[in-house]
Amino acid sequence: MKNAFNKTVIALFLLFIIFSIISYSRGYRFNFTDKKISSTGILAISSSPKAAKVYINGKLKGVTDLNLTLKPATYAIEVKKEGYMPFKTTVALKGEIVETIDPLLFPNNPSLSPLSNLGIIKAVRINQSDKIVLISENDNDKDGIYLFDSSSKPITIFTPLKVLILKEKFPLFLTLKNSEIVFSPDYKQFVLTLYSQDKTLSKSYLISTETENQELFDVTDSKETLIDAWDKEKTKEIQKILETYPKEIQKIASSSLQILSMSPDQTKILYKPTKDLNIPFIIKPPLIASNQTKESRNISSKNIYVYDKKEDKNFKIEDSLTNENDLIWYSDSKRLVFKENEKISIAHYDGTNKQVIYSGPLDEDFFSVNADGKLLILTNLNPKTNILPDLYLVGIR
Repeated sequence: MKNAFNKTVIALFLLFIIFSIISYSRGYRFNFTDKKISSTGILAISSSPKAAKVYINGKLKGVTDLNLTLKPATYAIEVKKEGYMPFKTTVALKGEIVETIDPLLFPNNPSLSPLSNLGIIKAVRINQSDKIVLISENDNDKDGIYLFDSSSKPITIFTPLKVLILKEKFPLFLTLKNSEIVFSPDYKQFVLTLYSQDKTLSKSYLISTETENQELFDVTDSKETLIDAWDKEKTKEIQKILETYPKEIQKIASSSLQILSMSPDQTKILYKPTKDLNIPFIIKPPLIASNQTKESRNISSKNIYVYDKKEDKNFKIEDSLTNENDLIWYSDSKRLVFKENEKISIAHYDGTNKQVIYSGPLDEDFFSVNADGKLLILTNLNPKTNILPDLYLVGIR
């Protein structure tokens, strides 16, 4: 009888230990003030660069990386590091939930490094890659079209530029100034359209991005047919990606959305509706630990939006950003980089945590981000000597 009693006590004790471990792992803690067990949440705060100070409601709690167990409440969070712009956000922490905060901290005074010295009249980024087509026209023997690849490792200060074709190959009556470029779906070719100075005459050529073009391949007469075929291929590629999205979203995207770009990890769509409509809820109820920012499910053809398939969330891009060329994805797929009012900013894809990362001299028609998360711009830092801008890297990371 005594042995049976002892076994029961031991079993109950083991159950209590197991229950305590499970409860602890789920965030339950004993509140000495209220003298009862209550649920807690966890703030997991990291940063890049690391060793940044973390303030919760104005009080220093440590440095990143940092995990804090706190009772459910709304917390003001600030992550600060000397020489960098502070990151601020507000989180409504819930019990048994881990909220992850992983800000990028950008320097107060980013460095500028020259990447070309040709004098650039036009730069065109190749999708979301490290490659850029540069066009130079300075009335010298270096005038032409070049490929810049920031993934290559330069021995000298300037990253080597690959010559795609020199201007001397084109008819004399054509100028590179008003050139137009349309890429093939695989970005291995593009149709280059050039105009005469008075824009009364034009010619189109097929240019390879993989090698120097020794001969001109005139596609003027077949330009529209070629571009139309490329557009159909691009549509098919987008449809393949959309097949990984819920069927309701696939249907809407195929019929009513102008897809501007996919995030690098293909889990988010940057788009503009072709008509006013409603984005239905796919995940019911919403995920417990999903994005807390207010959504926009009733969408207007006048605005630009981001849809996130992982969390079934839809966010409106702020009203001032209506030009698709002013918006590009940051390399981590979590943020958008955009140009407005002669400055370049970055924000979370839901529109929160907006920060200006560059506000210096800027050519208004171009900016890009490479795979390392660094900003590339066209600017002229010495206009008294140089007529045209050149390509620069802005050291924001």
